[in-house]
Amino acid sequence: MKTHLLAAAAFVLATGAAVTAPTAQAQSHRSQHQVCRDVETKQINSSDDHRVAGTAIGAVAGGLLGNQVGHGKGKTVATVGGAVAGGVVGNQVQKAHQNNNATYETHRECHWVDD
Repeated sequence: MKTHLLAAAAFVLATGAAVTAPTAQAQSHRSQHQVCRDVETKQINSSDDHRVAGTAIGAVAGGLLGNQVGHGKGKTVATVGGAVAGGVVGNQVQKAHQNNNATYETHRECHWVDD
């Protein structure tokens, strides 16, 4: 028995091996859980991302309609006001059209959270 202990001691001294107890950090395992959420992305299927076409068509139509109203300076104000209002309406109509024709894709994003 003494021979085995002496041999083990000689092995430890010769190799520099050491037996250590587990540290407190290694013993306490932190638990984590995964949190996921679905994220929807939209791809507009149009080359006119800024809705320039709808804005321009609306502005021209509004300007033409506004030009039919009033006389003198009032006619100029009505033309400009009609063009602005028509541009806003045309932009929103184009936006609604693009949203209806858009492609929607859902993907899952996950990350780990400590408990």
